Amino acid sequence: MPGTYDFEDLVLKLSTPFYVILIGLEIFLTYTHHHSESSTRRTYSFRDSLNNAMLMLLNGGIDLLFRAVYVAALIWFYNQAPVAPIANPYIYWFVLFLLEDLAFYTLHYVDHHCRLFWAVHVTHHSSEHFNLTTGFRSSVFQPLYRFVYFIPLALAGFDPADIIVMYSITQIYGIIVHTEHINKLGWLEYIFVTPSHHRVHHASNVQYLDKNMGMCLIIWDRIFGTFQEELPSVPPVYGLTKPIDNSNIVHTVFHEWQEIGKDFRQPVDLETKVKYLLKAPGWSPDGSRKTSKDLQREVEG
Repeated sequence: MPGTYDFEDLVLKLSTPFYVILIGLEIFLTYTHHHSESSTRRTYSFRDSLNNAMLMLLNGGIDLLFRAVYVAALIWFYNQAPVAPIANPYIYWFVLFLLEDLAFYTLHYVDHHCRLFWAVHVTHHSSEHFNLTTGFRSSVFQPLYRFVYFIPLALAGFDPADIIVMYSITQIYGIIVHTEHINKLGWLEYIFVTPSHHRVHHASNVQYLDKNMGMCLIIWDRIFGTFQEELPSVPPVYGLTKPIDNSNIVHTVFHEWQEIGKDFRQPVDLETKVKYLLKAPGWSPDGSRKTSKDLQREVEG
């Protein structure tokens, strides 16, 4: 297990200069090439990118402080595993990759469809820019519950250290798809999450809401009905359907919790308050607000 953590540290050391080089290249391309005619702003904003870095550090700090707890939990479940680990190392790591990507898809789907978790994840979607630094705009408190989705992997005989290092590796891919500078990639679009797919995911256009949830593989979205191709006639508009009114870090992280607090202060019963918390963002008891599915039905109708 310690050897695996050493490998995770190596991944971090190698990925950091990789990110720096790619971000530098993207900034160069942004300011030396004409931007898309459909875009009203440049890809980069200093203030926005600074906020992304600060949110990444907050997320990383919480992850580091909480690591002993979630690693201990995963180890406990691993020790209760009813099956032996896969003996063949190639099959072991390939199956771990597939199952962990599916676990992330499930986590991501819940984050979008339960307001309690959307209040955490909304931070990642709150930027009106889309570039490689947006990939670092972390859901700050996600490390407090993300490990729960990896418990089935531990019970399936996958070492917790391997689970953690696999997540670190796949996150690299999840970050580099945050770019406007790569167009569609042919047959790869049918298997992997591509920048085109992820532009859809970050868009606030009604047709694009809650689509393309995968980290590395787009196959889960195709299987479970959450896939949406990027349409030439619908250029992505990034950010939230209701933009936040200031970019202060505290407001960026907690604004949805403030909205939940407003709903809780309404003269409604406990059951309705629980529904405000657990149902999809946009749900209201009288239908005065709309969820993403409500909005999409209106467009399709």
